[in-house]
Amino acid sequence: MNLEALATAINALTPVDERAAASISATLGRLQWADDPFDESVNDHHLTSSAFVVSTRGVILHRHRRLGIWVQPGGHVDVGEDPEAAAVRETFEETGLVAHHRHPPLLFHVDVHPGPRGHTHYDLRYVLTAPPVDPTPPPGESPEVHWFDYDAAVVRAEPALRAALDSLRRLTERWNVKEYGDE
Repeated sequence: MNLEALATAINALTPVDERAAASISATLGRLQWADDPFDESVNDHHLTSSAFVVSTRGVILHRHRRLGIWVQPGGHVDVGEDPEAAAVRETFEETGLVAHHRHPPLLFHVDVHPGPRGHTHYDLRYVLTAPPVDPTPPPGESPEVHWFDYDAAVVRAEPALRAALDSLRRLTERWNVKEYGDE
């Protein structure tokens, strides 16, 4: 992972609210530490990756198995994996959807929040597109995975996601339907 390129992408983000501005600053600071910022075994402050998956049906949210809140799919970045690839992998693992990055991959948002076991997650949030098919989460994952139109997503989602979802709505309204994965 090219941390300099990642820092450039984070610096290019426009914060959607004060929390996002603070998260951008904190994540850029975390990239300056001497250790691998993705390795959860080295430090309890580590980067994670998630995806706002969009189609003509709206955006995917799932009810997190442990936390019970509605969020976008995501999780830890495996050793040697780029965060962009982790967002795609986590989306498939948690929803059964085969999603894709736009080209180039779009880092859309970052958020710093408490993770399990006293960890702090510096979450890199990408936008992925997927065909507007029903999600099919595998056994062991939350069965509560649904497409939501943006109004419903803003109501259902964890409150900290609302400003990002509003910004995502404005972004995707400018995109061509074919870019969502619809053929």
